[in-house]
Amino acid sequence: MALAAEVGLADRVGLAGPGPGEPAAAPPLAPRCAAEAIAAIGAGLAFLNGPGAASLTGAELAECLRGLAGAESALLAARSAVLSAFAAGRVFEADGQCSARAWLRWQTRVTGAAAGAAVSWARRLAAHPAVAAALAEGVLSGSWARAVCEWSDALPEEFRGDADVILTGAAAGGAELGDLAALAEEMRARTAGPDADRGDEEFDERGVRLETTLDGAGCLTGRLTPECAAALRAVLDALGKKAGPEDERTRAQREHDALEDACRRLIGAGCLPGRAGQPTQIVLHLTLDRLRRMSRRGREAAGAPGDGEDAVPCPGPVAGPGYDCDAQVVPVVTGTVDQDLLARLAGEVLAGGTSRSGCALGAAAGETGEARQQRGLRAARDLIASAAADLLSGPRGLAAALRAGLLSGPAASPSLPLDVGTATDTIPAHLRRAVAVRDRRCRFPGCAQPLAACQPHHLIPRSEGGPTSLANLLSLCSFHHLIAVHRWGWRVVLHGDGAVTATSPDGQRTYRDHGPPASTG
Repeated sequence: MALAAEVGLADRVGLAGPGPGEPAAAPPLAPRCAAEAIAAIGAGLAFLNGPGAASLTGAELAECLRGLAGAESALLAARSAVLSAFAAGRVFEADGQCSARAWLRWQTRVTGAAAGAAVSWARRLAAHPAVAAALAEGVLSGSWARAVCEWSDALPEEFRGDADVILTGAAAGGAELGDLAALAEEMRARTAGPDADRGDEEFDERGVRLETTLDGAGCLTGRLTPECAAALRAVLDALGKKAGPEDERTRAQREHDALEDACRRLIGAGCLPGRAGQPTQIVLHLTLDRLRRMSRRGREAAGAPGDGEDAVPCPGPVAGPGYDCDAQVVPVVTGTVDQDLLARLAGEVLAGGTSRSGCALGAAAGETGEARQQRGLRAARDLIASAAADLLSGPRGLAAALRAGLLSGPAASPSLPLDVGTATDTIPAHLRRAVAVRDRRCRFPGCAQPLAACQPHHLIPRSEGGPTSLANLLSLCSFHHLIAVHRWGWRVVLHGDGAVTATSPDGQRTYRDHGPPASTG
């Protein structure tokens, strides 16, 4: 079928063999390297994605769809073969990544689930070469190939290779999926032992994945062992019953609420271990922009000018959270960098050559032209951003003054110096919270490990006099902290605008990360 599609498409685009009396055409050249192979694939897809596909006849469209199905199968086999070699050679380590999955998610811009699926396919086809060959030939689709692998995996290991050959051969001969299932069941009945036990395989396949969206909603998927499924079923049955005739929730909604209720009860029972020795807390997130708007509204309500030297404070404090529950309240003021304003100020500082920027710009004194201007501009940006952070943060900074003046109760507690610290053997709890609020995940470019898997890293080591301060700490996962940085020698830099750059030990590769999304407050 794939061959028929190729012939039909070749006729349409003028690539088919010559007609009667026509001179013989030169055969198409086979790709000589990987780059030419990818270019050939791109050329064919460009035609089908262009306006030419709309002019095809119905029969040609059908041929294209059949041919694309075969090409999709071959693509799956090719990608799995390339990925297997990529992972076996640990090529991902050259880019500072811990696994092929992490590299795929970063470099090919796919979700973690898609990258994991690609790695799973590579492993699956490496264990089933006959299935990989059938995919490459377009005999099997991806969904059929998965089914064949699952059926043969249910057999004793010594029979799996032969089973793959038999099942793929039957598919090539025109057998339908139901026929293949019946054939696989017959092979299982003939080869399975009297007391077959798949407990170990079920245990190895266990897993749960919780993915959250931008608005905080989640998608829970997984494969549970019988014991875990029984335990979860008992919890859902106990807590997911109808509350009465007025309870109009669906079963799915009741079981969702039961799971949430079970988690809340577990948290409330105090059976969970503490995080960094900290008790239950409310972390009150306030943006500096919100505090400034509150201050302006207060001044306007008092009939006073909103800005300038004649501005008056807000007429009264605003009650913050913390009165209605027994928990520690940790007020945290966050902010974002106005890149346009920062660029304008950097340009003014660079043009003016002020004494404050002289030290930062001196490094560029030996350079000329555009390189000197760009380097000086970066230095000016870092200088302005660092100075602004010193001005806004700390117990006497603008953020603390606004918060203490506009809020009341626990939210107006004394500020802690978050960006000035001394070199200590341990990082204070308030500083850990500040780093966590700012970073919210591993900050190594391309890494998406959650904050729970991260550790604070001193950008300038303590052994070299690096302070334990907000500006010198960065959240890195254990792999990037302990292996990529401390063993392999990657250099990580946190810039004044919040961006992070990572440079390989040989200095040949530099990656930039602009940071996690800004907090919505």
